[in-house]
This record gives sequence, structure tokens and C-alpha cells, in this order.
Amino acid sequence: MYTVYGIPNCDSVKKALDWFKAHHIAFEFHDYKKKGIAEGQLKKWVRQVGSDILLNKKSTTWRELDEAIKASIASDADAIQLMRKNTSLIKRPVIEQGNKVIEVGFDEASYITSFGS
Repeated sequence: MYTVYGIPNCDSVKKALDWFKAHHIAFEFHDYKKKGIAEGQLKKWVRQVGSDILLNKKSTTWRELDEAIKASIASDADAIQLMRKNTSLIKRPVIEQGNKVIEVGFDEASYITSFGS
């Protein structure tokens, strides 16, 4: 079983959920806005994929941050604390199976490789 982490109104999350449903792949959805995200979970993800992938610097939320806050992100620990405080900065969706991150974001070709067609 896969766990899809994100927020329900995100277009990338909607595409991922629709893709999973269309391909009859079982999943559980974890809504950051309702359930939050534990610091330990973020640390685990950063160890696996890196904060440069997980911290969405292309997002509107990132662009709206004060420049001093952006400049203060000098380490993975800094990125984790920022994502913990503002889950909208986590690239979505994060798809995990067991304790392993399988995908971050939505890319249909990559999904076919990772999950089958």
C-alpha cells in the first residue's frame, strides 16, 4: 500500500490521485493541512531525496517568503524546520511505500516506471 502525502486542492496531488485510481493502485491519502507532518518524517524524507528536491522553491509560497527567511535556509535542518512550519513548501505529492520515498511530484512517465502502467 502506498501513502500519498499532500493537500487535496493541489493540482499535482489531484493528478497523482486520479492516476492511482485509474490504474487501480491502492493508496492512503495523508492531508498535511488536516494531519500535519512530523519532523521525524521530514528528516527521513530529506535523508532519502534531499532538501533540494523536497523544498519547493518554485511554489507561490516560496516566492512570497521574505528574502531574509529564504537566505536563512543554509542546511537541511533549516529546510526541515521551515517545511514543518509551512507544509505548503513541501513539494507535492510525496509518495511513500513502507518507509521509502518512491516519488516526489507528479510525472506520468516516471509513475509508469515506478508503479507500472
